[in-house]
Amino acid sequence: MKKKVAVILSGCGVYDGAEIHESVITLLRLDQRGAEVQCFAPDIAQLHVVDHYSGDEQDGTRNVLVESARIARGQVRDVRELHAKDFDALIMPGGFGVAKNLSDFATSGANCQVQADVLSAVQGFVQASKPVGLMCISPALAARFFGQGVLCTIGNDADTAATLTAMGAEHQECDVHDIVEDSRHKLVTTPAYMVAQSISEAASGIYKLVDRVLELAHV
Repeated sequence: MKKKVAVILSGCGVYDGAEIHESVITLLRLDQRGAEVQCFAPDIAQLHVVDHYSGDEQDGTRNVLVESARIARGQVRDVRELHAKDFDALIMPGGFGVAKNLSDFATSGANCQVQADVLSAVQGFVQASKPVGLMCISPALAARFFGQGVLCTIGNDADTAATLTAMGAEHQECDVHDIVEDSRHKLVTTPAYMVAQSISEAASGIYKLVDRVLELAHV
């Protein structure tokens, strides 16, 4: 039987939304493994808009749900419609959108709050003991989702790891090609572009994360 996996996106583009390579690699691997996938995103305005060519902030506003539809080829739903009972697992790619749109981690650090609809959706999976995969900067929110003592990785960035520790998570350094699993919480994390220097490096860890999340969905 196909496993049903929800993927939460945070916009479109590494600097103000979901990391496109990570998102596409995730969707590709899920499809290769025969999973049934539905993307979700919050129906909110982005924190800001970044010109990905120049790196400069732009005037104007963009909607996270609408921008996420670019990656999902239009097949994306409001995260308020995401209920853990309908899915076997959840995966969240990285990108600054996680820290800017799905939360205020980028501006508030250890004092950050997760966007209410996203928090509710993810905690549904936590309470149902269903597997969750977080990659890149997404594990920065692990303590908000799972509580104190959750084990996760963002790779080897000392400052970010210290912030995660201050939030109550237990950080474990990890190579780009590997994953860290908290078996008690059914949480799998990988550094992806927090460490990766190429798309193939990012893919190596993401493939392992997707594979393990699907394995845990059978337990």
